Amino acid sequence: MKPKIDKTKFGSITVAGVKHTHDIIIHLNGKIENRKKKLSREVFGTSHIISLAEAEYIYEEGADYIIIGTGQSDMVKLSDQAIEFFTLKGCHPLLFPTQEAIHAWNKANNPTIGLFHITC
Repeated sequence: MKPKIDKTKFGSITVAGVKHTHDIIIHLNGKIENRKKKLSREVFGTSHIISLAEAEYIYEEGADYIIIGTGQSDMVKLSDQAIEFFTLKGCHPLLFPTQEAIHAWNKANNPTIGLFHITC
């Protein structure tokens, strides 16, 4: 079951009434975990560019979409390799500033993964 995202502000996101103070991934089964930012930071020196390794970690078979909350100031981007990976898997990445991404997440009906950056 897909949990509803209640709200976000700089430094936090509230999902199903629980406040998280780290970037999060929401899996197809609704499980929430902290984002593994180091997978991208090791490659690019920043977690604002999602690496192939992080894309491979995030992806789950059967996902039609991945909604990415790109931060309060729209800073997160996908690397070319991550875009190619998702495309080959048939998983369409949708990137929005995190405020807008939560609305897209709450409206999504297809099998969707979420990644939400909660700061810049």
